[in-house]
Amino acid sequence: MIRIENVVASTKLADSFDLNRIVAEFEDAEYNRKKFPGLVYRVKNPKAAFLVFTSGKVVCTGAKSVEDVHTVIHRVAKHFRDHGIPTYENPDIKVQNIVASADLGADLNLNAIAIEMGFENIEYEPEQFPGLVYRLDEPKVVVLIFSSGKLVVTGGKSPEACVKGVEKVREQLEKMGLL
Repeated sequence: MIRIENVVASTKLADSFDLNRIVAEFEDAEYNRKKFPGLVYRVKNPKAAFLVFTSGKVVCTGAKSVEDVHTVIHRVAKHFRDHGIPTYENPDIKVQNIVASADLGADLNLNAIAIEMGFENIEYEPEQFPGLVYRLDEPKVVVLIFSSGKLVVTGGKSPEACVKGVEKVREQLEKMGLL
């Protein structure tokens, strides 16, 4: 079973935004053009953070599900409209990245895994990073494998891709007798 830790999505909510107006209107908005070209706007329910740009583009991060991303983006768009800031009614929302975690429930020998799997899709430099980096082609995700048996999946565009990545790693480790 996987646990979604973060969903990052992007959309275009308007033709353009006046970030100075938004920061003046909303107390949860932060904008310092010298540090970052976008405005940061945090919301609590569901919890997420938005990067809002003058171009009308928005990046939503921190949500725990794809459903939450859609809910919170539509809610923020309506909130902006309620304050006289025009936004699109039905923005095209694209999931850019899902980060998920899983636990195989067993300690793993990363040296043996690296040797068995070969180094084509694997990066393992224990002096640099305590986990093994495994890049899968199908699904197109990256799985970080730790000796504790814990996995972190990143790069997924859907929860199903993350689940499939974990299943593929589990199957390969079982087939090699390393799980």
